[in-house]
Amino acid sequence: MSINAEVTKVGNESPLAVIRKFSRRVQGTGLIKNARKTRYYERNASKTVQKKRALKMLKRKADFKQLIKEGKVAEAPTRRGFNRDANQSQAQANKAAENAAPARFGESTPIAR
Repeated sequence: MSINAEVTKVGNESPLAVIRKFSRRVQGTGLIKNARKTRYYERNASKTVQKKRALKMLKRKADFKQLIKEGKVAEAPTRRGFNRDANQSQAQANKAAENAAPARFGESTPIAR
């Protein structure tokens, strides 16, 4: 399988800019990433090993949750990224609030400061 990454010099472009453009194009194709990944052979883990690893991870998570409940470990702060469950529950709460009572003028309008 061959992938062509062709770059042409445009106008008054310097040779270094063309080389940079070429290297970005090659990176975009994923050739280097794939070559480094297949550099060394790594065989797949057997199913029993995968199951044991999964069970160990589940046990570790359960133990950690128990330590948090007991107060022996401080709970990790929540991340401020996208959380599907929280966003869905927030959206449902907003819909319920909208349907509950009609908003009067000025309550939902943002305050300009």
